[in-house]
Amino acid sequence: MTTPEVVVKIRTRRTIEGISSVLLPFKADGAIDFDSFAENVLRTSDAGLTPAINIEYGLAERLTSTERSEVLDLVRDVMVARPFVAGANIDDPDGNIRYQYRDAVAEVVHNGGLPLIMPSAGLAGLDDADWLALFGSLAEDVTALLAFEADPNVVPSGRVRSEATIRELMNIPEVLGIRHSSFSRRLEWERLSLRDEVRPDFKIYSGNDIALDMVMYGSDYFLSVSACAPEAFALRDLLWKTGDPRFYELNDLLQSLGMLAFRPPIGAARHSAMQMLKIRGRIECDVPARGEPSRPDSDVEILTKISERLDELLHAGHVHR
Repeated sequence: MTTPEVVVKIRTRRTIEGISSVLLPFKADGAIDFDSFAENVLRTSDAGLTPAINIEYGLAERLTSTERSEVLDLVRDVMVARPFVAGANIDDPDGNIRYQYRDAVAEVVHNGGLPLIMPSAGLAGLDDADWLALFGSLAEDVTALLAFEADPNVVPSGRVRSEATIRELMNIPEVLGIRHSSFSRRLEWERLSLRDEVRPDFKIYSGNDIALDMVMYGSDYFLSVSACAPEAFALRDLLWKTGDPRFYELNDLLQSLGMLAFRPPIGAARHSAMQMLKIRGRIECDVPARGEPSRPDSDVEILTKISERLDELLHAGHVHR
């Protein structure tokens, strides 16, 4: 895809749909901080983004199935019929993954969420035909679900499928969209072109936290860095919809946050989000739990400056924080 072809694809003044991971915080003693989590779920929804739970890089697989169920139960009660997305995770990738995913999807749907089929070693090990067959089977039991493709350098158990396979996936009506986390602009642009050709209502949710401007080209988004300041992402989206040039300044600032958080090792991005949320008074403890990789304390000074500038732009945009 050449530069002129890409520029032509810029879609101004459109409504952007944003799905945002909500970070699951822990207390100093290692217990889940459910109170702060519930507040951040509501804050995300109130900002206009769809909260997503049990999908965090490096954490979902560290939670027990009981803990994931507790998180899901809490969100069901907190959201009171508001929309949310929840990861359908499995615990035994060497077992019968079809039945495990079926049960995980059923639990999410029962609690009022939209299921995202989370990566697993078992799912990555399927060839394209069997992968499609799995989605076809899951679609028989639900009215809506989301797929997830990710480069293994981003999500260790991820896999990027062929264009022909994604084309076939788009032909399953119950699959509403796909979270695309290849961190490749070129590949995401190709997914958008395929979407426009095959099924215009199919959602390409950009999971590229280091290329936040992909929304300019027709991607919606399903991000993790947005957990740091969902209200700022909501303002950015509004500025794009209204054609306000302040979009670019705010997007650049958010991009600096994404680049800092998602620098190698990507697994430490969750700690960056914890540091930012503590700075912004959204959680009490930013100490990594359960063997999670960490960022240096020196990042806090940089994140504080980003947070202060975010507050300035939010105030200028007349958005309630």
